[in-house]
Amino acid sequence: MSSLFPTYARYPITLVKGKGSRLWDDQGKEYLDFMGGLAVTGLGHAPDEVKDAIVAQLGELWHMSNLFSNPNQEKAAKLLVDNSGADAVFFCNSGAEANEAAIKLARRYHQKVLGNGRYEVITFNQSFHGRTIATLTATGQDKVKEGFLPLPEGFVHVPLHDLPALEAAVNDRTAAIMLELVQAEGGVIVVDPGFLRGVRELCDRHGLLLILDEIQTGMGRTGKLFAHQHYGVEPDIFTLAKGIGSGFPVGAMLGKAKLVPAFVAGAHASTFGGTPIAMAAVAATIETMLKLDAPGRAAEAGEYLMGKLEEALGGLPNVTEIRGKGLLVGIQCTGPVADLVAELHRRGLLVVTAGPTVIRLLPSLLVTHEDIDQAVSLIAAVLTEQAAAKTVTP
Repeated sequence: MSSLFPTYARYPITLVKGKGSRLWDDQGKEYLDFMGGLAVTGLGHAPDEVKDAIVAQLGELWHMSNLFSNPNQEKAAKLLVDNSGADAVFFCNSGAEANEAAIKLARRYHQKVLGNGRYEVITFNQSFHGRTIATLTATGQDKVKEGFLPLPEGFVHVPLHDLPALEAAVNDRTAAIMLELVQAEGGVIVVDPGFLRGVRELCDRHGLLLILDEIQTGMGRTGKLFAHQHYGVEPDIFTLAKGIGSGFPVGAMLGKAKLVPAFVAGAHASTFGGTPIAMAAVAATIETMLKLDAPGRAAEAGEYLMGKLEEALGGLPNVTEIRGKGLLVGIQCTGPVADLVAELHRRGLLVVTAGPTVIRLLPSLLVTHEDIDQAVSLIAAVLTEQAAAKTVTP
């Protein structure tokens, strides 16, 4: 009997080794990984450059508290600032913590810098922002909130792509609007560029902060280092985690210079946020991504993947849409996909769901065409077999 709380519906696979786009289980079976630890291993498993940086730091210093200067933090923060429109970075340990920091920064900016007392954050139906009390309240999915009442006030949800509903939700308590540019957990729903421009204009008109949750879309996943770079719209705050440390647990909240006076000494903190080891992983990850042009490679591979999926699945009656951006791709099916995912795992391809009827693909940003061909072949075989089985007369 396990000594762990059973909080995960685990797949019946025990993985013990990974390299590049391949994983191996405790029986020696090899898998092609199109799940990426849920968009974490952007450079593949155990990338040499990141491993070497972590190993080198292990021989120097592991932890010393954020009450002391940390050169590794400064280096990692400068890499992020130099490659984005942000001016300052706060490091933490996870995406939920990064989103918590964003919410706190937005409230504190309005209350302590502008002095207007605003605190509400508007988010969107089907969004996902984390599992802490504040971030699950911000999340636009009821299933993650069951059993955790009472939830804190200060969050309002509206339908995505409904600008009139969004504008109607703005009031004198509204501090910020927070959204994902691809609702990954909500079904791989890509935000329309015109809608995002409308949100930015609404924020500017009403003095609101625009917060973009780039936990899953950041770090090259969509074909740009950050997804908002596709849109020509700059956020006031955006958040990162998952792909930023190549599997080492790290989160980051980035913001504009005007917000710096809101986060003075003592306003926010994290004991383990930005340790020397974590920052070595972040710096090496970013440097390697830039050196290899991982975002550009993701854009090209994503286009190839979408083309192959359209070609292989386009005529199937159980597939209604293939959508996504870069290497964050969803296959919308007509029914539940849990059994399809399990069958793909049995055949050696690791994928994950995005809601009950969507198969989500999250390969390494460095995935090869050969690996894509293999994955698409397996997906096509499983979906074709399902479609054929449904047409057989009982």
